[in-house]
Amino acid sequence: MHDKTFNASALAACLLTISAFSSPLAAQVPEPFKGHDPASVFTIQYDDVDGILRHMVVDLGRSDRTVDKVEPPKTGTRMKAQKSRTTAKEGNRFFYEEFNKNPEYAAMLSEVQDSLEAIPDKIPLENFSRKEQLAYWLNLYNITLIDELVKIYPERNLKKELVGRKSILDEKVLTVSGVQLSLNDIQHKILPANYDNDPLIMYGLYQGIIGGPNIRKKAYNAENVRRFLQDNAEEFINSNRGTYTRNGGFEVSSMYERNRQYFPNFEEDLKQHLMRYIEGPERQELQAATRLRADIDDWTIADVYGTVNEIGGSLADSNAAMMDAVVSTQPNGSGGSVSTNFSVASSMLMAKAKPMAEFSPEVMDYFATLKNKEEAANLLREGRVTIEELGTVDDNYNSEAEDDQN
Repeated sequence: MHDKTFNASALAACLLTISAFSSPLAAQVPEPFKGHDPASVFTIQYDDVDGILRHMVVDLGRSDRTVDKVEPPKTGTRMKAQKSRTTAKEGNRFFYEEFNKNPEYAAMLSEVQDSLEAIPDKIPLENFSRKEQLAYWLNLYNITLIDELVKIYPERNLKKELVGRKSILDEKVLTVSGVQLSLNDIQHKILPANYDNDPLIMYGLYQGIIGGPNIRKKAYNAENVRRFLQDNAEEFINSNRGTYTRNGGFEVSSMYERNRQYFPNFEEDLKQHLMRYIEGPERQELQAATRLRADIDDWTIADVYGTVNEIGGSLADSNAAMMDAVVSTQPNGSGGSVSTNFSVASSMLMAKAKPMAEFSPEVMDYFATLKNKEEAANLLREGRVTIEELGTVDDNYNSEAEDDQN
């Protein structure tokens, strides 16, 4: 009985998607990634991804478009780390530092990436809904990129690694359903073709840099993916990383230039897209703009404190990128202290890793000066990526075009 239902669903999905894959974009999508099942009863659980993100992502909240002030070199040195004054206080951060100094954590991260990569070997992706597949691709992309960046950390400027001739985004670092894939294959081939060239996809693909879309504290899933993508778009567009007015001109992130496929008539289509989300005085500036210059960049790795303190100076009195970061509170809500022991939050991690050493007093002082923007830290739920049959999953993926009808 189950086999008959499964085959009928697969046949219906095939018939419903024939027209969707007649476009030129579809021709570049490998066969295992073309189909989907609108009536799928399969869903993917991301407990381990949630655990990593919940404890390793520092959420800085929405941008207030603050421009960082110029700081002189610290006493005893003529050197200081370069930073973009307009973007230095923006964007969520990831604790690359802790994976770099704890090989056990790095190994655990690679295991999570491997488990995501292997999911379609258990159940082919064509048996999942479109939303479930979208969440899968975004989580796989983001965890894989983080895994790759941990390997090269503490590299500070990632421009060469992301867009250079030997970009890690071009390397075939994944094998999914027997197909070797690069991260750019996912970003520029599979996702645009399968999701009607919807530009919201951009905002779910973490780039590891301050100048890119945020990494979230929770994994994507079929229920939250649309809402999270919209939230990421609103945050990015209304930040100095996404849009900025300077000397009468309107500047946008170079990310849009690197994703021109979403905007065939680049400036006109991009302006229309940005107008959907932009707020404040920048909205009027954008409306009046006759030209959009895609020249906002910040290739600095979005770590917490490892590469931002000024050379030769004290981290405790540094005014670098994290002035608007957070003070984590204890799970009991008492507040005021920083949770420094990642491993005690999960028996999974306790089994794999040694306890982390506490931050130095200098770093603790640094955190103590920052604004309390983040929620109380929750205990990490133990779990692995699993596949369950939980009931029918709604397959209606709401594109920007659908939003216009609502």
